Amino acid sequence: MALLRRRQNYYHRLRRLLPAVSVVSCALLVFFSLLSFLAPSPTDVDHRHLELRHSTSNIGVGNDAAGVPSFRVPREGGRSGRDVWSSRNAKFHYGCSNASSKFPRPEAITQPNRYLMIATSGGLNQQRTGITDAVVAARILNATLVVPKLDQKSFWKDTSNFSEIFDVDWFIASLTKDVRIIKELPKKGGKPWGVRSMRVPRKCSERCYNNRVLPVLLKRHVIQLSKFDYRLANKLSTDLQKLRCRVNYHALKFTDPISAMGQMLVNRMRMRSKHYIALHLRFEPDMLAFSGCDYGGGEKERQDLGAIRKRWKTLHIGNPDKARRQGKCPLTPEEVGLMLRALGYGSDVHIYVASGEVYGREKYLAPLKALFPNFHSKETIASKEELAPFASFSSRMAALDFIVCDESDVFVTNNNGNMARILAGRRRYFGHKPTIRPNAKKLYRLFPVRANMTWEAFALKVRSYQRGFMGEPMEVRSGRGEFHENPSSCICEDSQAKAMKDSTNRKLGKGSDNTREEAESAADDLDMDNEPDWPEQEDEDQDDGFAGRDQFNGTGLDYEPGNSDEPELDELLSD
Repeated sequence: MALLRRRQNYYHRLRRLLPAVSVVSCALLVFFSLLSFLAPSPTDVDHRHLELRHSTSNIGVGNDAAGVPSFRVPREGGRSGRDVWSSRNAKFHYGCSNASSKFPRPEAITQPNRYLMIATSGGLNQQRTGITDAVVAARILNATLVVPKLDQKSFWKDTSNFSEIFDVDWFIASLTKDVRIIKELPKKGGKPWGVRSMRVPRKCSERCYNNRVLPVLLKRHVIQLSKFDYRLANKLSTDLQKLRCRVNYHALKFTDPISAMGQMLVNRMRMRSKHYIALHLRFEPDMLAFSGCDYGGGEKERQDLGAIRKRWKTLHIGNPDKARRQGKCPLTPEEVGLMLRALGYGSDVHIYVASGEVYGREKYLAPLKALFPNFHSKETIASKEELAPFASFSSRMAALDFIVCDESDVFVTNNNGNMARILAGRRRYFGHKPTIRPNAKKLYRLFPVRANMTWEAFALKVRSYQRGFMGEPMEVRSGRGEFHENPSSCICEDSQAKAMKDSTNRKLGKGSDNTREEAESAADDLDMDNEPDWPEQEDEDQDDGFAGRDQFNGTGLDYEPGNSDEPELDELLSD
């Protein structure tokens, strides 16, 4: 009986607990249902994980007090207050290279039986500087210029001659008012001339040509200047500087096949997007080996780049940290992508990459492609069949990249070679189209500590450091740096339009063009301890007139051709 009573008691207690258990069960069921509804799907979770991992690649993620990541790269550019596709004051400046009335025509000064021949050196863009300076040298010597010979024995191994790269008839016709140019050296009494070959010093001035070259030319009548690259002074009279511009920006036109193919590539980029960025990445193994920098690839990277360095006996490894502090290391593709995002370019922007073989291709390109999925090159927007006529000639392929970069809305360069310099000068001359150079010396301090700041703080710093490195008018002094990069003698200011704008702003009570965000970060500009200056050229010709900010606008490998005892290394790195 006692056992039966106990069972009945347990049974009654259980009956009283059942409603409570049911209520709790229902509550849990509702809770988990809501949680399942609100939580992201596994696909979304994986997508967010990949986005965080790949869009920022190896970005460190700091945590705030709540444990939420504080450095998260946005997909959008986030700079609604400024047009990122144009320079602010470009409309007040224009290219001006017409000769003055005091510049006599060639028939009045060219002497008979005085012929100048030129053998250029290096890749396409290095040879372009040589051709430009060759015209000016002929003018200084009052000589007839024979169409320059292109370098067919350099590292680039391109057998193209002048007329296969440039429109030779246009070249000659465009300069008829400046220099007499002929395609071939005439014979002397039915026999070939005896040609004296010589080399002039680098940065040779007008006086240098008259003292060193002219006496030999007067005696021999025909001379050939060999390895002609950077053999003319950076500073010349205004009329000669303007002649440089007429050659570089007007007379040197690519052949019809190259121009047509280049324009087709530009059109295909425009079909994809109204605006596009052209990026001259220069992240090839040889470039990285020369830089001596550490790019985070560990022992394999050190072995790979070390093996390349052994090809040149004079190339020795320095201190990688010191090189990076001095701004001599190109940014990694990921760092370039982060800089562009901070400057206001969102993930929908289309990027055209002009580059050779990228070291560790997918490993280093993946973070950049994650930030900018619309990633193109001439190989991806043109078929092999379309590129076939050019593919065996490095200079013709380089010319295609040159055209697409020149036509781009924004050009970004990751080094300071000849292509970067020439395009920077050309884009200044034709309307100051934005040309971005990473301020590597300051950015190097920012990238390693980005995990300890918010994205907003990081982006603000980047924009502050990049002021003066965006291709804006008046960023640098007139006459500073390489003339092909900063053709200040050929850029004029529309002072009337600028005065009208300033007057309108005063009436409306407007201040400067700087945004409040930039004004708040202006203090960063006072930190100039590590800011390099533009290199001075030809001290005896210095112009002390100030025409803008005294800043160096080069980045990465600020390489001066001819500094090495290895000619092949000069040719490889300078272009």
